[in-house]
Amino acid sequence: MSAIINCAAYHEGRRMKNIAIADSSQVLKEPGMFIWIGLHEPSAGLLAEVQQQFGLHDLAIEDAHLAHQRPKLDTYGDSLFVVLRTAQQNPAQQRIDFGETHFFVGSNYLISVRHGSSRPYSDVRARCESTPHLLRKGPGFALYAVMDSIVDHYFPVIENLEEELESLEEQIFSQQTTRETTAQIYHLKRQLLDIKRAISPLIDICNRLTRFDFDLIPEDTRPYFRDIYDHAIRLNEMVDILRELLTTALEANFSLISITQNEVSKRFAGWAAIVAIPTMIAGVYGMNFEFMPELRWSFGYPLILLVTITACAILFRYFRRSGWL
Repeated sequence: MSAIINCAAYHEGRRMKNIAIADSSQVLKEPGMFIWIGLHEPSAGLLAEVQQQFGLHDLAIEDAHLAHQRPKLDTYGDSLFVVLRTAQQNPAQQRIDFGETHFFVGSNYLISVRHGSSRPYSDVRARCESTPHLLRKGPGFALYAVMDSIVDHYFPVIENLEEELESLEEQIFSQQTTRETTAQIYHLKRQLLDIKRAISPLIDICNRLTRFDFDLIPEDTRPYFRDIYDHAIRLNEMVDILRELLTTALEANFSLISITQNEVSKRFAGWAAIVAIPTMIAGVYGMNFEFMPELRWSFGYPLILLVTITACAILFRYFRRSGWL
């Protein structure tokens, strides 16, 4: 599969033609044109070619090649370098798969580089091409469209985690708490922590993109990034609420486990007290065999047996009424 997913030139928001990366520098010289390139896990050689055509910074190219970057926004001369993390649910392995998308943004180009697990952006490109009056705003609007798609895909992931939390709460409060329940809570907390690391930097990135010190983002495009900023704030709040609920669920789980253990201890203590009565009586007479009443009195043995059973029954009734048995 080719690492070049798409490479097209646009004029006034309309797709004009597909081009080769080697011809990019010539196309950029044409007035009113901008180039949108989509790459998926490109090789070092391909990135070097892209760098030569667009004059990209060495550090940005190195980050785009190695990946494993935290979400960030860097400026290199007259270009922006944006890193975002993508997320999608993996039902087969019951986990969240994370990927990365790196963006190079210039006055007349947008280059996206995808790594790891992420959806292609062909549908985003198609929506943009269907609204040329918006796409004519240039690379800034194309960047917004892709970022908005990335952020929106976090919502179903978090909603799925909410459903998992509800299922865990039912397990906890249905007196079916097990060690597996605790492990599931910790696994869910770990997933939320990973999402938190991916979403939190988005707030600062979107906030910076709405400032007036970035000439690469036209003034009429900045309100769109404020919309992403609002979504990032909402996602961040959803994650924080889920983390608090998980902490509460974990505390409730431990409390219920402790209560269950106390109930078991009370039952053991109750039965131990009941068993102690015949043990004590047998022990006393075992140490004083010569003075046992049944040796000289025919009703002695039945009487001692009756006293023992009666004492055990009284103690059993007392513990049962107290809730210990």
